[in-house]
Amino acid sequence: MTPPGDAPFVGLISGTSMDAVDAVAVDLGERRRPSLLASLSHPIPEALRAGLRHLADPQAAATVDELGTMDVQVGELFAEAALHVISVAGLEPAAIVAIGSHGQTVRHRPDSTPPFTLQIGDPQHIAQRTGITTVAEFRRRDMAAGGQGAPLVPAFHRAVFAAPEEDRAVINIGGIANLTHLPARGTITGFDTGPGNTLMDHWIRRHRHLPYDNQGDWARQGKVSKALLDALMADAYLRQPPPKSTGPEHFSPAWLDAILSGVKEHLAPHDVQRTLLEFTAQSITAALASHASPGARALVCGGGARNRLLMERLTALMAGRRVSDTGDFGVEPDWVEAAAFAWLARETLAGRPGNVPEVTGAREAVVLGGIYPGRCQVQDTGYKK
Repeated sequence: MTPPGDAPFVGLISGTSMDAVDAVAVDLGERRRPSLLASLSHPIPEALRAGLRHLADPQAAATVDELGTMDVQVGELFAEAALHVISVAGLEPAAIVAIGSHGQTVRHRPDSTPPFTLQIGDPQHIAQRTGITTVAEFRRRDMAAGGQGAPLVPAFHRAVFAAPEEDRAVINIGGIANLTHLPARGTITGFDTGPGNTLMDHWIRRHRHLPYDNQGDWARQGKVSKALLDALMADAYLRQPPPKSTGPEHFSPAWLDAILSGVKEHLAPHDVQRTLLEFTAQSITAALASHASPGARALVCGGGARNRLLMERLTALMAGRRVSDTGDFGVEPDWVEAAAFAWLARETLAGRPGNVPEVTGAREAVVLGGIYPGRCQVQDTGYKK
């Protein structure tokens, strides 16, 4: 049973690496900060992962049948992850208020005509399998209001990490990196800065058949190519003013290969990896320098916070700033995004807006997502046919 006053929610997200579903059970009761009850990474089977990468590749021309099949498969996988993390937390499904499911992004086109974004993982299957009310499809409502549909985590960052005594900047390094500036006084801002881990993950999969570069150890064996770094940093997206968002559709393997083909020097694979890490570090710090106050404390979260070399480079490039991960402020860096979608589910159920128009560019603040009820609680209303 859940003690009175507690409000356990589940948050689910799979990022652009497509290696696992991040799942958290989190108490969103009266405390200002969420209290993490359990967390885990629920693996995505290799066959499904390969299918998702094919589906997410704009050049692969996946079929509607593939989309429909994987929508159901991902929904069932997310339901498994939810039930798993609930069990690890020592709770029963009936104790959970709701599940917030981000789903798996397979396309994000904020600049197309019309703009659209697509996350799969059928919430009907999650609600049916778990019996728990599920909130999903968060990004589309912001787009319907004229926004980018991303990033959505800044509202959570503001609720959890903002402080009246100092300016802060939250740097979330997933497949794509995003920045949230939280001034002690003034307006919150945020946007996607460019690639986080996506290009590094792709490159090490291609050359070493590994899902990611643990601690940046492979990159550490290489050296930065100035010619390649200059070409990467010349991408027009980095100079585009916010509001803006991006994804691996833009910073894709094909994009990288095109740039590499124009570099007139021989580069060993580990030199490319080292340069990609530097690209991530420099694009993040350039965005921070341009859009955050000089004294803002930097709080890092996401998988990139576990890359030792990347953190070394960020700390060096942000000399003069205080740099730490979000674990020092109540939420471990690996679980911030999953906790954010649990929190967004709570806001949706309460009828409160979950987007930040100053961040996404939406015309107004809106309640995000669709609500998919869990099992019916039959009550005697006294109504007779």
